[in-house]
Parts: sequence; C-alpha cells; structure tokens
Amino acid sequence: MIHKIFSSLFLVFSLISCSEQTLNPEKVNLSKEFKSYWFDGKAEISTYILSQSRYGEMRSGNVVLIFVTEDFLKKEQVKANISSEKSESILKLNRIVNFLTGIYPYHIMNSSFVSLEEKESLRKITASIQEWCGHTYLQLNKKSELKIKRHSYFEGETDQELNFKNALTEEELWSTIRINPSSLPIGNLNIIPSLDLLQLNHLRIKPYQAIAKLDFKNNYFTYSLEFQDLNRLLKIKFKNSFPNQIEGWEEFSLKENIQLSSANRLTTKKISYWQNNKLGDEKYRDSLLLNP
Repeated sequence: MIHKIFSSLFLVFSLISCSEQTLNPEKVNLSKEFKSYWFDGKAEISTYILSQSRYGEMRSGNVVLIFVTEDFLKKEQVKANISSEKSESILKLNRIVNFLTGIYPYHIMNSSFVSLEEKESLRKITASIQEWCGHTYLQLNKKSELKIKRHSYFEGETDQELNFKNALTEEELWSTIRINPSSLPIGNLNIIPSLDLLQLNHLRIKPYQAIAKLDFKNNYFTYSLEFQDLNRLLKIKFKNSFPNQIEGWEEFSLKENIQLSSANRLTTKKISYWQNNKLGDEKYRDSLLLNP
C-alpha cells in the first residue's frame, strides 16, 4: 500500500509547480468512502493539547479542529440554508485556539471554506483574534483574484483592503490533507501564510516564498512548509490512510532552532454539535476532553 501511495504521489508531484496552475477548474471525483464519511450529517471534532509561544514564553492551551461539509452559496460566499443550483458542497474547517498569557486569555478562530466540486478551489477564509488589549478580524475571498479585508485594533493595521493575484494559502492545505493528500504541492511555492499567524505577529499580509516537503515515517506523513523570510518551519503530521486524521503539528524558529508551538491530538468524535445545545449537553465536552 505504501508503495502505491508513493507512486501516485510521485506522479502528481512531478506535474505540480507554482507556475503551472490552470485557470480552468477541474472537477473533483469523490469516492464512496469519502462521501460515506463526510456526508453523514455530522461534524468531525478533534481536540488537541497545545503549547504556544507568546511574549517569549511557552503557554499551555487547547485547540479544536472542526471539519464539516456544508452547502455554500457561490456568489455570496456564505452558508446556504438549502442546497440549490446557486450553491456547492464545501469542506469547512474551524480551527479554535485558546491559551492564557498571565492574567488574560487569547481566543483565536480561523475558518476556511474549500470546494468539494472543484480541485484546489479555496473559496473563503476568515480569522479573528480576541484578547484583553483588543480584537482583530480578517477576511479573504477568492473569486477572480484574492481580496483581503483587515480590521484591527492596532495602529497601522486598521481597515485595510488588499488585492492579490490567485495564490496558494496555508489554510487551504489543511483541507487538502483531508480531501486528497496526494495533491499536496511540494517544492518552491508562493503562499500566503495563515492569516491569524500574520496578525498575531503584526506581519505584512502578502504571499511569501516557501519550500514544501512531504515525508513518510511509521505510517504517518509529515507535510512541512519552510518560510525563510519568516524564520518559520511548520510541520503537520497526518495518518497515511483515509480519512487522513491530523495527529498534530509543530512550528519552529529556523534561526534559533527552537520550538514555537506544538499540538497533539487527544481525541476525535463525529457529532452533530449544533443539535447539542441544551442544558445537560455539556457532557459532550467531557467526551471531547474539553473540560478541566
């Protein structure tokens, strides 16, 4: 099985480069296994224990990854109440990060929306950060180009509108792992890093050069992105078999060779969480190891 995986990966990778992207969308062929798992009316919720560097010290926290399929309006780029010719199926990832810095907490939420009908087709990203000093909100919409709006509490960042030609984004690669990991791009890439990472570090929002690699060891793949200009290395570890569960990730400072963050999976459940909002449904938090 491993030899088959590497054979298919080699074929795909040999065809991929950041300068050979087609403007004509290619349709996705979803397997029966994929449809059975992702279109069962439930969300996949995974919890992780987090170590996060902030202000020069490591902090403890947690992360929740919520993957769920939804109907998405193509023009308005919002969730559709009902499926229609105006909507498409997408895979949504909500990434929720919580950690404390001394007396006050950080709450970070990043949502990405990737089409399940067209290959390599990001639709939208939103990211928000709340802490006691203030909060920020960023939104990226992808149509004929990338449009980014930034609203921030901090001087020099407030009410910005940015336009870019189509480029890869870090967020969509997390969904690529779950949809079709054999299509993960490798080599030299032009990529917009995670919006919440750029905002946390007050960095310029733009595509950066990165080197992407895919390694295999002990039945796990590790997908890495090395950003020399950002002094950052990201490694995402995931299982080699469907549904390619994300086991955890790490970030490193390239120059100092120190760890900036790490997350390790605690548990995963398939739950229709939007129906579990009554008193007593807090028990589901226990099953997800979210309560102290």
